[in-house]
Amino acid sequence: MLQFELWKKVLIWLTCAVGLWLALPNAFYSRVEQHNDALAAIEVGGETPALAEQVAEWPNWMPSALVNLGLDLRGGAHLLAEVEVADVYASRMEAMWPEIRDALRPERAEIGTIRLQPSDPQEIHVRISQPEGMARALQVVRDLARPIQTLTGVGSTDIEVRGEGDTLIVSLSEAEKLASDDRTVSQSLEIIRRRIDEVGTREPTIQRQGKDRILIQVPGIGSASELKEIIGTTAQLTFNPVVGRGSDANANPGVGNKLVPALEDEGVYYTLESAPVVTGEELVDAQPAFDQNGRPAVNFRFNTSGARKFGDYTAENIGSPFAIVLDDEVISAPVIQSHIPGGSGIITGNFTVEESTNLAVLLRAGALPARLEFLEERTIGPELGQDSIEAGRIATMVAFVAVLVFMALSYGLFGIFANIALILNVALIFGLLSLIGATLTLPGIAGIVLTVGMAVDANVLVFERIREELKTSRGPARAIELGYEKALSAILDANITTFITAVILFAIGSGPVRGFAITLGLGILTSVFTAIYVTRLIIVMWYDRRRPKTIEV
Repeated sequence: MLQFELWKKVLIWLTCAVGLWLALPNAFYSRVEQHNDALAAIEVGGETPALAEQVAEWPNWMPSALVNLGLDLRGGAHLLAEVEVADVYASRMEAMWPEIRDALRPERAEIGTIRLQPSDPQEIHVRISQPEGMARALQVVRDLARPIQTLTGVGSTDIEVRGEGDTLIVSLSEAEKLASDDRTVSQSLEIIRRRIDEVGTREPTIQRQGKDRILIQVPGIGSASELKEIIGTTAQLTFNPVVGRGSDANANPGVGNKLVPALEDEGVYYTLESAPVVTGEELVDAQPAFDQNGRPAVNFRFNTSGARKFGDYTAENIGSPFAIVLDDEVISAPVIQSHIPGGSGIITGNFTVEESTNLAVLLRAGALPARLEFLEERTIGPELGQDSIEAGRIATMVAFVAVLVFMALSYGLFGIFANIALILNVALIFGLLSLIGATLTLPGIAGIVLTVGMAVDANVLVFERIREELKTSRGPARAIELGYEKALSAILDANITTFITAVILFAIGSGPVRGFAITLGLGILTSVFTAIYVTRLIIVMWYDRRRPKTIEV
């Protein structure tokens, strides 16, 4: 006999009710989106009457999670960037010179004086005055080498050291270059993600492509140029000792120094020591602020290591200028007036409020380890996204109506029961997408359309089995029961194999493929639930009330 225990009935209807409840905000998308944006703005900047009015557009006791719209639906910006990994080699060599110099100085008795020589940026050339001490110099510098902590670099060290006459040459090993390339791209990927998250955009797609490329897609942002402004600046902050100041752009800064233009004073150039005292990598916080004159500025704070180096240098160099350099431009070069303990300070300049806020975001997110070369950029207007939504909506509605009509004509009253379950099925899909914060793309809409077509497949299997049982003179109750029992294995087999395919697509796919896999996988789960439980429960409730002697399917 057909039976459903009370707790099962309650659980099935409760699941359907929760799914409808979670999906409901998507029916009022614009209103709920304004409500959510206003709440986020209040958390950052405090409440205003305009924001309070937007918050009131949607009740706080209602769910407010929405299905995020992808780039092809909302519009936004698309960038393909190539990381200039070779830039890091020169930076590594530049940063290594003070360590090599400090290691060789105690050995002067054997190697004589040491002098840095002009060389390729990816190498360090050091001349020693006593060539007979070259063996000792090579040993000392080789002791500075560190093992490479990667599987491909097992047994290798990060630097190669060789001697040519009276010149010691240090360069990165090939294994270290490979490891450095991988680290640089991974670090760039993470910093780009943090910078975009700081701005508060919804569901960006940031993925590595190939060896040294990064794909960036951000829905809802105005243009590709706006996105480039957020992520394209390396924001490499350093604090360098000042050697001199002048107006000659072609002046020779000398070995170990570099010539850097001033940001505010056109025609002014600073000669700085190449090796910085402290870098932006040792920053732990940066916030927009105002200086003592009420002009926009940026407060910063170093970690323990940076604070110690910053404090020691300021204590030992009172009265000397100290350059704050951002992306090879001197922002300011104040004279150190006193010891600055604690590792905190302020960056002042001719900033606007917006520029100081963006600079704080860039510094807080961290410096890009290398420049980005943008190979491809596209701006997708919101009107194109709206066209995609309309096209997807029409396709879904056509498929939906066609399936409803087919089921009603083919199976009569039982087809109507299946149609009710189908409507609940689509609502459950949107409820789950909202719950997990998934992003809906055009391929995702295709997945929903496919799910609508597949959703009735399980009901068709059941109804056809019921028809066969009725032909063997079974009673209505027994025919319905056997129909569900005998169709269950076929339903599970078909849907499990499709679900495995969806999982594989999600695991190895990216972007649009994943969007399709998510909606397809969730659609399979909800389809099986509505076919096995919801449709059956509706039929059982109808049968218990009517108790028909015969049924037609």
